[in-house]
Amino acid sequence: MTQSATARSNLTGALCAFAAALCFSLNDVGIKFLSDQYALHQIILIRSSLGLLVFLAIIMPLSGGWGIIRTRRIGWHLLRGLCVVLANSFLFLGLAAMEIADAIAIFFVSPLLIALMSIVFLGEVVGPRRWAAIAVGFAGVMVIVQPGTSAFQIASLFPIAAAFLYGVMHIVARQIGGTESAATMTFYILLTFITVSAAIGLSVGDGRFAAEAHPALVFLLRPWVPVEMADMPILAMLGVSGVMGGFLISQAYRLSEAAFAAPFEYVSMPMAIFWGITVFGTFPDRTAWIGIALIMGSGLYLVWRETVKGRPHRMERRA
Repeated sequence: MTQSATARSNLTGALCAFAAALCFSLNDVGIKFLSDQYALHQIILIRSSLGLLVFLAIIMPLSGGWGIIRTRRIGWHLLRGLCVVLANSFLFLGLAAMEIADAIAIFFVSPLLIALMSIVFLGEVVGPRRWAAIAVGFAGVMVIVQPGTSAFQIASLFPIAAAFLYGVMHIVARQIGGTESAATMTFYILLTFITVSAAIGLSVGDGRFAAEAHPALVFLLRPWVPVEMADMPILAMLGVSGVMGGFLISQAYRLSEAAFAAPFEYVSMPMAIFWGITVFGTFPDRTAWIGIALIMGSGLYLVWRETVKGRPHRMERRA
């Protein structure tokens, strides 16, 4: 691939990552808003079922029809799907127990992990200045989590677990992106979501394990209840934004180098602050602002470095 073609591919991937982040932000606020009324697996099953309808009606016809479901790499798709389901579940459990801005800020260790994994598993080259930016980002996460202090809460580990699984998911996407389209990857993600959430619902959806304990456990184990009509627009929004976000992020990491596209997902951070203020009436405290500034600063610096260099770094794979 020529230098100009690589630059165009990286730009397209970055724009897809940006749009996906907006979709995922809508998902975060919608699921947190519903987390005190419905079980997590009930929300995910409804969201994914609606998302599958959107996929079949819009994305599949525009992507080649039923032929896109054919694949010779079903094992990779199942691995990626499992990572997505677990990553989303951990993040949503964290959202149920934490302020939305804090949870999303912690989760944003994921682009840093993706950059690190791209070095180890994909052989991509990251220079010393970007290493420094990654270190600053991790420092910001530690400021928010505050391990070893009385301010630390177990729920903050959920977004960290989600971030790790999210990173693994994107490395898998980079491995199969050369032969599998974004539509194909999105289809198998949706199937995995539906299968896993339905299985969990059949197992514990009667609420027999529910108890008044940690908010995250309540969200996970409460019984299924009839959906109120007033909540249907929110669930419909979750279905559309979920499937579009999944499609766009798959496209982003197929087209762009992982360390280049990842920082563009940071748009979710100011969106999380906005939702926290306008929807939930919460505002980050001074410590959280410091951590957010470090995380955002490191991501924006990575973007700025690419602009100054005038071209994205070339991805090199190890033999």
